[in-house]
Amino acid sequence: MLNIDKYRSVIWQKGGRTYPNLDCYGIVHEVRKNLGLNEWPLFEGVTKDDNGLDIEAKEMAKKVELCSPKEGAVAACYSGNMITHVAIVISVNGLLHVIECNPKNNITILPLSRFERRFTKVEYYQ
Repeated sequence: MLNIDKYRSVIWQKGGRTYPNLDCYGIVHEVRKNLGLNEWPLFEGVTKDDNGLDIEAKEMAKKVELCSPKEGAVAACYSGNMITHVAIVISVNGLLHVIECNPKNNITILPLSRFERRFTKVEYYQ
């Protein structure tokens, strides 16, 4: 079971990969590790700058499996045809939510439907 309180101390940092200084992919990596899932590459230095996130995420999508939302699934979030954000699905009191990290709020935990409304499209990968 995931200790959600651990993530409340996370501070958003562009390119952050070391807890508690994380960015959107940093939180994905940290949660996957804490759930005991296979670690994905760290993608150190990858940010949204120069479409880096979009490029790397689309390459990674070729190596992992598209799935329905479930705990541990990574959410690839589209604005138009570009992946501009990633997050990860967690279970909160038996219901699926998404935990994300962003510069405005540091950590946000939202129900799936509310999270998905913010994007053109959201795909989930395992």
